[in-house]
Amino acid sequence: MNIEYGRNKKRDITVYIVLRSLVIITMIVQFLHGNFENVFLCILTLILFTIPIIIDQKLNIKLPSALEIIIFLFIFSAEILGEINNFYGQFKNWDTILHTINGFLCAAIGFSLIDILNRSERFHTKLSPIFVALVAFCFSMTIGVLWEFFEFGADVLVHTDMQKDNIVSTISSVALNEKKENKAVEVNNINKTVIYNKNNEIIAIINGGYLDIGLRDTMKDLIVNFIGAVVFSIIGWFYIKDRDEYKFAENFIPIRKTEEEIEETKRELERLEKVLEEKRAKRRLKWERKGKK
Repeated sequence: MNIEYGRNKKRDITVYIVLRSLVIITMIVQFLHGNFENVFLCILTLILFTIPIIIDQKLNIKLPSALEIIIFLFIFSAEILGEINNFYGQFKNWDTILHTINGFLCAAIGFSLIDILNRSERFHTKLSPIFVALVAFCFSMTIGVLWEFFEFGADVLVHTDMQKDNIVSTISSVALNEKKENKAVEVNNINKTVIYNKNNEIIAIINGGYLDIGLRDTMKDLIVNFIGAVVFSIIGWFYIKDRDEYKFAENFIPIRKTEEEIEETKRELERLEKVLEEKRAKRRLKWERKGKK
């Protein structure tokens, strides 16, 4: 088991180093081109990459190898590929795929939080499988809603376009009702929208329809988040009912480390600290020798 865990850890570290290197290269390129907003996204990505490490070392929660790799790839796909390389614009379903994965991952994390408590000897109340699955689902949907709040806030306050706008050919609104009745007026086959400013000057022409300002994107994101959350919640429910038969679910569920694993982590951190201290000492000695010359 320890040999397999070691192999998985080496694989996780390899993925982390490769992705981290790509982010650093991207950050340098963006800096040289003067794209400082993208430089900030690169720094944010590097910070997010440390979350699995903090969870492992500080909270003593063991992330399965598959889950850890998916988290790294998800962060890279969202920030570097999606935002900086504009995969959101180049690939129609890129955003949809990521939000679906997000719903799945958040449900897995929510599930693990309750499952860890449920299996703890200090937690006297044992929750039923259906309740644990329901909490996992609600946790995932809450994270999804909070993210949409963040996107809306960014669009309103910083004038970004995180809630991607869509061109639609049909609208239905009570605001178009001339009689001020609470009855929606439907407009079909919209071919073009012309936008004027206060001076009656044309400032934009939208060909192909009317601009929907983020509503459909938000609802689509929440729907696919819902799908991802439901899928994992069902998997989690079956897993609690029979942990041996549905053992594959463990690839996505963080678990609390045993006392032995906690001690092993401490020893590993102490060994790394010792190595770093030796390197710092050699560096100081090297500078001292240069100073004497």
